[in-house]
Amino acid sequence: MYGQLSPFSHLLPTCALGALRSRYQENARKALWFTGELLGILSYLESEGINALAYKGPVLAETLYGDVTQRQYSDLDILILPQDVPNAKAALLALGHTCGPELRQHEEPAYIASGCGHVFHTTAGRNLLDLQWRIVPRFYSIDFDMAGFLDRAHEIIVGGRPVRTLCAEDLLLVLCVHAAKHVWVQLSWLCDIAQLAKSRQLDWNAIQDEAQRLGIERIVNMNLLLAHKLLGMPIPRTIAEALLEDPAATVLADEILSIIKGSAHYETESVAYFRLMLRLRERSQDRARFLWRLAFTPSVSEWNAVHLPKSLQPMYRVVRLSRLAKRLVLSV
Repeated sequence: MYGQLSPFSHLLPTCALGALRSRYQENARKALWFTGELLGILSYLESEGINALAYKGPVLAETLYGDVTQRQYSDLDILILPQDVPNAKAALLALGHTCGPELRQHEEPAYIASGCGHVFHTTAGRNLLDLQWRIVPRFYSIDFDMAGFLDRAHEIIVGGRPVRTLCAEDLLLVLCVHAAKHVWVQLSWLCDIAQLAKSRQLDWNAIQDEAQRLGIERIVNMNLLLAHKLLGMPIPRTIAEALLEDPAATVLADEILSIIKGSAHYETESVAYFRLMLRLRERSQDRARFLWRLAFTPSVSEWNAVHLPKSLQPMYRVVRLSRLAKRLVLSV
């Protein structure tokens, strides 16, 4: 906003422009600090033999807008393979970071199997780095090919150095899933999707094929439809044809549109949220897998609620089911 309005400073109240300038400069300082942190972390992980991709944060700002200061972000996101999690975690701890969630040693493998990331803190603040081996937790039943991400990755220059990140087609799918998971609580996520769609020659057939494989065609189509309705983004022909074959996506998009306009928020642990996540999936087998994994995949909450010895780890599924049943009863 500041970049667009500053050429017309003579038309704006001085105090308003000054406040906007101050916020822009603060965001720029933060973005440059995050960029330096990212480059240092990636360099260290590479020296430890860990294959990593950066996405979102300064890399997404550079990819979409050509400048790390042109987005607002409050953390860094790095993708790795599940088998590299222990070594990557040890490397970040060696750099002086602290890690969450706090897990006992025998809980780590179960968390890697079901969770999606470790959050790291530094003396500069908490939750500044998200080390991910999945895009979303396993119970969402969207099983991205992480090894494929690494194979298809490309390099961009960030802060004068080459950084590997997601290819454009993978990035679009990931951004769509991320926005849907958080029920489009930030309009900027749709802005990023619209910018990506219009700034690059995307292979829409490849995007559609991968979305069908993952069972997220409705999620992708809804994001693009919302970007069209709110931001005027042209809808690609293949997506327009797919929307005609899935009228439920259009109905659901109109519901989401009213939520966005009303600045409403979903409680992500509520029954209403889980119902919405089911409606976002076009295939019955994906809805069934979502419910099964949701019911029987223990999380950190279960491990913190009840401490069981390693030999009784399978009993955490019972703990999970009972806690969900209690939550369901209380919500009725």
